[in-house]
Parts: sequence; structure tokens; C-alpha cells
Amino acid sequence: MANQSLTDLDLTPPPSSARLTYLRYTHRIRDLIEVARLHRPIGIWLLLWPVLWALWIAGASHPTPRILVIFVLGTVAMRSAGCVINDLADRDFDPFVKRTRDRPIASRRLAPLEAVLWFLVLIGIALALVLQLDYATVRMSVIGAALAVSYPFFKRFFPLPQFYLGVAFSWGVPMVFMAETGAIPRVAWIIFFAGIIWAAIYDTMYAMVDRDDDLKIGVKSSAIVFGDMDKLIIGTLQVLMLYTLYLAGQSMEYGYWYNMGLVGAGVFFAYQQWRIRERRPQSCFDAFLNNHYVGLSVFIGILLQYAFSP
Repeated sequence: MANQSLTDLDLTPPPSSARLTYLRYTHRIRDLIEVARLHRPIGIWLLLWPVLWALWIAGASHPTPRILVIFVLGTVAMRSAGCVINDLADRDFDPFVKRTRDRPIASRRLAPLEAVLWFLVLIGIALALVLQLDYATVRMSVIGAALAVSYPFFKRFFPLPQFYLGVAFSWGVPMVFMAETGAIPRVAWIIFFAGIIWAAIYDTMYAMVDRDDDLKIGVKSSAIVFGDMDKLIIGTLQVLMLYTLYLAGQSMEYGYWYNMGLVGAGVFFAYQQWRIRERRPQSCFDAFLNNHYVGLSVFIGILLQYAFSP
């Protein structure tokens, strides 16, 4: 030690208490953002696209601005709350899944009590938003909240939780029509059904990423049930979803532009089939992400239909 030069010594002063406090709160905010998946907006978009379809159809291309803002913000809040409760429910499973082991609750960076409080904040925001709507829509929101909160537990016993997720993700569609028009017409239920199918499609691709880990820990998923028929069943569901949306267009007497949006969605579906052809986890995840463009394509078709049709 006597021969150690000054250049070998660490002369960096220790961080001040203020600096430590700043870092602690910065890390905590980062963990709260991550557990709510606010840093990964793909889930928000997948939940939001059917809501936007419904808003533009129910409002005949001119949705009420107040209702538009409430549903967009409410979608973000409810999706974030759903992610928090999902990670809370899976906190003893996620550490054994490669893709999820570093999540804030699974890695014990965020305590369960902190997550519960964050969940209550997000639910409170969603409640404050929905209370601005009519009583019938508020009653429907209770069902939507129950669906979102109960979904993580369905993975314990229900063999096809992706379809249950579809119900939860699509419940905003009839809510939109109730808020915008005071009724839920047939086209709303057709879009609702299409949303269920779509969620089953992309969440099965998502489940294909974790299939091996899910088999080990006993979590249920459609990817496990479908087995080696997964690509065929996903393809069948893709065709069924497009046909369902086509029926919705027929019900609304939509024509060329709307149908072109569906053609665009079909092209993206074909690309997804190519991506999952070898069932590689990263390729399946890429196919899942590509569903954002399916929703966008349908929405563009709706916009163009109203813009260029008499």
C-alpha cells in the first residue's frame, strides 16, 4: 500500500444525500412506468384501435371531442392498471420466465404494496374519467373493470385465456356506442366480436414466445392448447376477423375505401404468418408487434370511407 500512487486511489467524493434521494426517486418512477408498461405503448395501441374504430363509426366520422378524450385517456389508464394487476398476480411466476424475470415486481425492485397503491391510483384516474359519462356507460365500465382485473387469474385454470382477454380488451366498443349514441346497435356487437378474435390472434403469437416456460410453470395459454396447429388456427382466426369486419362494413353500407383498409390488414396478417412460420420466439414477438399496423389499416379505411364517400 505504501507504494500505491495517488492515481490508483478512488478520489471520487461519495454522492450527497440529496443526490441519493434524487436517484432513489428516479429509479422508483422508472419502476412505476415499467410496471404499467407506459414505456411500451404497443399494448395501448392494440387496446385503443377498436375503441377508435367504434368512436368514428358511432360518431359518423365526427366523435364528440369530450367522449374521444375520455376514452383515449381511460384506455391508457385501464391498460396500465391491468398490467400492474397482471404483474402482481404473476409475481411468483414471472421470475421463472425469461421474458418477464426482470420486471419490477418479479425482480423485487417494486414491493407488492407499492404496486397495489399504484394500481389504485390508475383505477382512480379511470374512474374519474368514466364518471364524466352517462349512467348507463358508467354501469358498463364496472363490467369492463371486472374483466380487466380478473384476466390474470384466468391463466391459472382457463385453457384459452387469450379469448377472455379479447372480451376485456373489446368491452370499450359497446361502451363507446352507449356513450356516443345512447344505444348499442348490431354493428357494435359485430366489432366487439371482431375485437375478441383479434386479441386472441395477437396474444396467441405473444404466448408462443413463452410457450416452453409456460409449460414448465403451469400457466395456461392458447399457444399450448393449439400446439402444432397454432399457425393454422391463427390463420383461420385472421380470416374470420377480416370477414367479421367486412360484415360490419356491410351493415354500415361502407364500400371501396373501407374494404381497402381490410385488404391492407390482410396483407399484414399474411406477413405475420410468414414471421411465425418457424415459431422462433423473436419472430413470434415481431408478428405480435405487427398487429399495430392491422389496427391502423382498418382505421385508415374508416377515415377514407367517410372522407371520399358521399
